[in-house]
Amino acid sequence: MAPGGNQTARLLALHEELDACARCPKMIGPVVHGPAVKTSVFLIGQAPGAREGAFGRPFAWTAGKTLFRWFEQAVGVGEETFRRRVYMAAVARCFPGKEKKGGDRKPDAEEIDRCRTFLEREVQILRPKLLLPVGTMAIEQVLGGKRPLAEAVGRVERVRYHGVESDVIALPHPSGASTWHVMEPGKTLLAKAFKLIAAHPEIRKTFDLE
Repeated sequence: MAPGGNQTARLLALHEELDACARCPKMIGPVVHGPAVKTSVFLIGQAPGAREGAFGRPFAWTAGKTLFRWFEQAVGVGEETFRRRVYMAAVARCFPGKEKKGGDRKPDAEEIDRCRTFLEREVQILRPKLLLPVGTMAIEQVLGGKRPLAEAVGRVERVRYHGVESDVIALPHPSGASTWHVMEPGKTLLAKAFKLIAAHPEIRKTFDLE
């Protein structure tokens, strides 16, 4: 960040650009993003679901209930406190729509590239010290390549992401469509990941756990 720059003001200006974005014809608006939180902890999801647009915030439906339950059980932090203290972004910011077979469509490479410019700027503004990618797509974007969940979840990695050095603790997607986190080895690795999250100094500082 430039000397004397105001992170909140820069994020708010970026959010105005995001809100006006209509670059992806297959995406279904509105754009969804969290508030302009000044923080060192940065959570990255895949894309909003069908319900998030109506609520105007990420992880506002079933998957979010599971995600915030995980954090409350492991860290003792409720949803509203989490939203106020962690910056929440995503690989794509609009609902991609449904596949013909019924599941949510995954953002394509061009859609990911168009949203990446916003994500890069958010990282540059906040310069987070802890990244929490949620789900396979976000994990691949942060860690820089395909990797099985069993090799990504349950560990701390150090990466350079959009030019910023940061710790990464990956999490599986909390969607009810996935059973990975309730079966082994996912169940054990999820518990290990949250032990690492709860002990991480940026989490302890962010939520006043010292």
